[in-house]
Amino acid sequence: MFRPMRRFKQQISEGECIAILKEQPRGVLSMIGDDGYPYGIPLDHWYCEEDGNIYFHGAKEGHKIDSITKCDKVSYCVMNEGFRKEGEWALNISSVVVFGRIKKVDDIEKAKHICRNLCLKFTDDEEYIQHELTHALHRVQCLVLVPEHMTGKLVNES
Repeated sequence: MFRPMRRFKQQISEGECIAILKEQPRGVLSMIGDDGYPYGIPLDHWYCEEDGNIYFHGAKEGHKIDSITKCDKVSYCVMNEGFRKEGEWALNISSVVVFGRIKKVDDIEKAKHICRNLCLKFTDDEEYIQHELTHALHRVQCLVLVPEHMTGKLVNES
């Protein structure tokens, strides 16, 4: 169903892919948008080790929600900051592409857990997190991406 990576010698392991998903705070969610046009939007995410799913949050309505309501098949791309080998100018960047199906999370306790973990990627300020959960959670729609296929590769940009 999913095609193999063409440049397989650059492929990174599943463990390396998961590490990137855990460490990096954001990526681009791509879906089928209006009139069949691709629609990609940058989002922050939380990779849950317990279930292997990727979680997002955002508004309860809009282009993203309309798109995933019409077609739940999406891809999500994340890349790391990269590194330079000594004496070289080019970056070596690892990227991960996850294919899967996305759906709304309607359970309020689950949404609270997701939002807490998303916040913890950016701050450990418990007062701020509690304020956001108390005052903004009712406006938030959480989403879960259940991976069906994941690949990653290391690329030298030279």
